[in-house]
Amino acid sequence: MTKEVEHEITVHAPAGEVYRLIAEVENWPRIFPPTVYVDHVERGAGEERIRIWATANGEVKNWTSRRTLDPEALRITFRQEVSAPPVASMGGTWIIEPLSADESRIRLLHDYRAIDDDPEGLKWIDEAVDRNSRSELAALKSNVELARASEEVTFSFEDTIQVNGSAKDVYDFINEADRWEERLPHVATVRLDEVSPGLQILEMDTRAKDGSTHTTKSYRVCFPHHRIAYKQVTLPALMTLHTGYWTFRENEDGVAASSQHTVVLNTANITRILGPEAGVAEAREYVRNALSTNSRATLGHAKRHAEQQR
Repeated sequence: MTKEVEHEITVHAPAGEVYRLIAEVENWPRIFPPTVYVDHVERGAGEERIRIWATANGEVKNWTSRRTLDPEALRITFRQEVSAPPVASMGGTWIIEPLSADESRIRLLHDYRAIDDDPEGLKWIDEAVDRNSRSELAALKSNVELARASEEVTFSFEDTIQVNGSAKDVYDFINEADRWEERLPHVATVRLDEVSPGLQILEMDTRAKDGSTHTTKSYRVCFPHHRIAYKQVTLPALMTLHTGYWTFRENEDGVAASSQHTVVLNTANITRILGPEAGVAEAREYVRNALSTNSRATLGHAKRHAEQQR
């Protein structure tokens, strides 16, 4: 039995802009709280296959979807190719309707079935679809409206070092985060749970320069031996979003190892944390410096590890 449901929300943004944010999947970890990471498997004219890693009812699932994009009609249809149990099949449509020059309605349609039409399975899907649809639409509304208003509080940066070693050895060091406590001076404690191969939940306490420790939790998606993408889900007070990835690119001199971060600042907390004189520029510098310091320290230890393996 296929069930059909619809959710909708109105946003203060032009329909074309809303369509673009949904169409370009690299935006998803930034605009949808459940989404950890998305990548393209195939891309063609108006058709594509994407892989999505996202949380549903507190569990991390991943699946592949086929999408058809229609920029003229402002519609995107999607269909999961292989669904994660208890879902037997799942698909739907995003429809963006212009209400005025700078306001639009987003309609999100879903149709789905449970494996063996199991009532308990269907109830689980009902709850997950309802919760995720509401949170996705609410997040899409606030983040689309925020994205328009807050270009200056969203920024990305990257640190890269050259390693005279193999990509596999550098990758292994970053992948084996359960050993960071003994390998990295700024890491006090680590809890790493590999939910399924390549999908990790990483919780750790890191030490700041002033001796204070703070706890972070991230979901990580690992692609041996070239990329580890993550989304931080417990955030320090100065950030409302933090995503990133580690990349390992082989070259004639060994490996270029990089750490990339994308951050949205939490402007409400700037003066509380940094003092009454501080503004966005000071917060950007502070956050970039803190993240960069840890990334470069981790890359430096990974470099030593990989070069010793040679």
